[in-house]
Amino acid sequence: MDKLNIRNVFEMMDYRADAGFSAMAQIEAYWEALRGSRLMPKRSEIDPRGIETALEYTFVLKRIAIGMARLRIAGSHLNNLMGMEVRGMPLTSFITPNGRAQMGDILEEVFQRPSACEIRLSTEVGRDKPAMDARMLLLPLKSDLGDVSRVLGCFIARGEMGNQSRRFDIISTKTRPLVLSSADGGASLAGQKPKPRETVSGFHDQKVDYSGQSKPNQKPYLRLIKNDG
Repeated sequence: MDKLNIRNVFEMMDYRADAGFSAMAQIEAYWEALRGSRLMPKRSEIDPRGIETALEYTFVLKRIAIGMARLRIAGSHLNNLMGMEVRGMPLTSFITPNGRAQMGDILEEVFQRPSACEIRLSTEVGRDKPAMDARMLLLPLKSDLGDVSRVLGCFIARGEMGNQSRRFDIISTKTRPLVLSSADGGASLAGQKPKPRETVSGFHDQKVDYSGQSKPNQKPYLRLIKNDG
């Protein structure tokens, strides 16, 4: 079972506030602290105590197919938006039919590139469906097997809930490819190998060729002199 552990806790009191969406900044700061100089942290490193004040907006995804990911853990805010328990449901359940293909592309960008992504959304508006402004954050995680198949996410919708389950249109996305520090002290994009270091000659002897064959323009090391006299 995919459960949150209780090992990694960080004090995140300096995250930015953003008009009701500060939980997103807290979760991102926690994820950044966990990953350190790595490309991303592991799923098993996530500790709910590190994001305690943002848990109601937090979710964890598991990739199940190309462009599809299922909710393994979901905070109470997500349940309230749908009016039911959402664990086990695909993330696209929160998206209107016209935007589900785009959400699938976003998920593949997060898993495959990999990238961190922030999405701005708005709700369908109608009878018993007041307008809502929403933000979603997707941060990739490695599974214990080392594959990028998990996501730590945050979903916040501001406005009146209404009496029906809510689905959202995608308004805009902001994707940030993850960058890993290279061995040379620079930065390289994910998946890009650092340039090999140049070999510097030290205080060592030249390699001697004992094969008996001389190289072009090179005097032989030994010379046989035959004297028939």
